[in-house]
Amino acid sequence: MDLRKLKTLIDLVSESNISELEITEADGKVRIVKSDGQAHALTPMVAAPVLAPAPVTAAAVPAAAPAPAPAPTPAAPAGHAVKSPMVGTFYRASSPGAKPFVEVGQQVKEGDPICIIEAMKIMNEIEADKSGTVTQILCENGQAVEYGQPLMIIE
Repeated sequence: MDLRKLKTLIDLVSESNISELEITEADGKVRIVKSDGQAHALTPMVAAPVLAPAPVTAAAVPAAAPAPAPAPTPAAPAGHAVKSPMVGTFYRASSPGAKPFVEVGQQVKEGDPICIIEAMKIMNEIEADKSGTVTQILCENGQAVEYGQPLMIIE
């Protein structure tokens, strides 16, 4: 994200009545939180897993600073990615201690249940949208997932 755009967003949050702003773009995600009357930007790049607060001052955003190079994105796994249709919590089985819907190496048919995503206390059964063999399960049981996030790879 352009530093001038980031500085503008920080100034807007500082001068407004909102306490928090989060923006996601193709090149990264920015979260600006106002506390004690001053806005702080939490700006992880694509590959950074942890949010780190950065105090907002005139010295923190130099006018001629070069933009950091984007982090390399991991190679997309081969095969068809089954993506999450919603935001929620990923579960491999219908209940704790139950047998998982699918395992790596298992054959599935289109329409077979492959996992559950819990959203707002509702258990949503996710079905395979393609027949084939499950080659990878990309999420851990109980992990929060985003809309469009790959859950499994079917070849």
